[in-house]
Amino acid sequence: MVAWVEADAGGVSHHRWDLTPAQARDLQASLAPRVIREDRLGPLRHVAGVDVGFEDEGRLTRAVVSVLTWPDMVPLEDALARVPTVFPYVPGLLSFREIPAVLEALARLSVTPDLLFCDGQGIAHPRRMGVAAHLGVLTGLPALGVGKSRLTGRFEMPGEQRGDGSPLMADDEVIGRVLRTRTGVKPVFVSIGHRVCLETACRLVLEAAPRYRLPEPIRRADRLASRRDR
Repeated sequence: MVAWVEADAGGVSHHRWDLTPAQARDLQASLAPRVIREDRLGPLRHVAGVDVGFEDEGRLTRAVVSVLTWPDMVPLEDALARVPTVFPYVPGLLSFREIPAVLEALARLSVTPDLLFCDGQGIAHPRRMGVAAHLGVLTGLPALGVGKSRLTGRFEMPGEQRGDGSPLMADDEVIGRVLRTRTGVKPVFVSIGHRVCLETACRLVLEAAPRYRLPEPIRRADRLASRRDR
C-alpha cells in the first residue's frame, strides 16, 4: 500500500518516495484527479522557475527555485538544494527523482511564489501527472509545465509566428498546447500543472518569454541548476 499523508502545518502534502515503479504509477493515478484545471490564482507578485539537475552520476539531485518579481521579472531570490537521489530513472516517473530536492529548495525560500514555472510536463503525461502537476498538488501552489519536447500525445506543428499554437491531444482530450514563443524557433509544450487553465498558462508563458524560447524564470533556474560550483 502507498501511504498518503495529509498536509502539514505549512500546507504541503507528503507521501513516501521509496516506492517501486508500480507503486509510483499507482500513486500518480490516485493523485491525477486532485489536479485543479481551472484558474484559481490570486494576484501575481512573485513567480518562480523550477529546474533540476544531477551530480555524481545521478546519485545526487540538485534543484534550484528562482523567484522573480512579476510582471517585470526582476530576480529576487534563489534557493538551491542538493539531496541524495532516492528513485531510479524511469521514463514517466521523473517527478519521483526530482521533487524531493525541489521541496527542499522551496522550503529554503523566504518568499512563497504565487506561481511555479516548471521545466517539464504538467498533465501532458501518460497518467496526467508530470512534474508540474505533481509539484502543484503536493504544495497547493499554482503551477504550469513548459516542456522542451513532447512526452506523449499527438499534434500538428503550429505556425511560425510567435504566439502560434496547436493542441496537444491524447485521444479526444486536449492535454496541452504546442506554443511558438519565438518566431521561427522550435515551439515549447505547455500544459496545466495545478490551479491554472491552459489558456492562462499559455498567456503567462508568452508574457514570461519576451525574448527567448523559454520563460525567464525557467531560464534563470536552469542556468543556476547547471552550475556545479554553487
